[in-house]
Amino acid sequence: MANLNIKFAGLNYKNPVIIGAGPPSKDAETIIEAIKNGAAGAVAKTVSSQAAVIPKPCMHDFKGKHFLNTELWSELAVEHWIENEYENCKLNDEPLIIGMGYVAKDIEKLIPLIDRFADAYEISSHYVGRDITPMLETLKTAKRLTKKPVFMKISPGVGDIGELGRQLELNGADGIVAINSVGPCLSIDIETGMPHMGSQTGYGWMSGPAIKPITLRHVYELAKAVNIPIFGVGGISKGEDVIEMVMAGATGVQVCTQAIVEGPKAFGRIVKETNDWLDSHGYRSLDEIRGLAIKNLAQRTSNNYETIAPTLNSNLCVGCSICENICPYNAIEIKEKKAIIDSKVCFGCGVCTSKCPTKALNIA
Repeated sequence: MANLNIKFAGLNYKNPVIIGAGPPSKDAETIIEAIKNGAAGAVAKTVSSQAAVIPKPCMHDFKGKHFLNTELWSELAVEHWIENEYENCKLNDEPLIIGMGYVAKDIEKLIPLIDRFADAYEISSHYVGRDITPMLETLKTAKRLTKKPVFMKISPGVGDIGELGRQLELNGADGIVAINSVGPCLSIDIETGMPHMGSQTGYGWMSGPAIKPITLRHVYELAKAVNIPIFGVGGISKGEDVIEMVMAGATGVQVCTQAIVEGPKAFGRIVKETNDWLDSHGYRSLDEIRGLAIKNLAQRTSNNYETIAPTLNSNLCVGCSICENICPYNAIEIKEKKAIIDSKVCFGCGVCTSKCPTKALNIA
């Protein structure tokens, strides 16, 4: 079994998968249930100066491909968290990161009230757009009020992600969490002609597998730019997603949406799949693959403009005709139940390798 332990800004976790801020961490009971099912720790659902009033319906799953929500911060007042939740959020002394937001005035109120419960803080900057000044002011306020680690959660939309990371590190951030959900987005129920979301505009925010490539790009850019650790959050639904995040430079990951659509058992499954992948590929720990994509891409010398036709492992090919049917350049045909590739016609696009169900096709 591989060593899954990680250390994140002084916090020790038995595995890299923790509960992201949201419905799976809405109170102590849900946090403990997730930890019992394999999560290594939690970010308690974000609190702010006032409890959130959430428009409903507020969540809709699109067959596991993507997810829309109008979730805001916690619908429970911070006073409720103090009196009933925070002290009950640990099973075996797992690190408790307290989510809070959103501007300096909120932080000035919240930290003095909750500092005794926190092992660290995650501050959601929530859709600051391209002006990072408010985020930096919020960070500076938090660092002035607590000695606990402060992690900044960023949203997509900032032009230069690397520069944002450098500024956060320069101004005292102990870690970065990337990313918030993506949006605003719109989906319409064609049977009613009404949006699925209950917000006044009908808009929601997208999470789930569809945003994983966006998350990966943010993690990758940040990991190249900063020396502080990064939590990758957004689109993680299986162990292979954890591996990708770590290869992009993440120290650990947070899972929220998958735990909504699958329940708390998602955490243990994802952890097991992560370990199984490491074992099957001969890795002893996550450290051996962390930032691997950064290292490999730094060695790339070609722009890959040359056409390279895929090679076929005939032992794996079952003649299913998928590659023949989808090839946009008509470069593949099936003969005697095996794929034949015309390298003179092939454009080297690679779509056939991504669709082959037996992985018989490969572009080196």
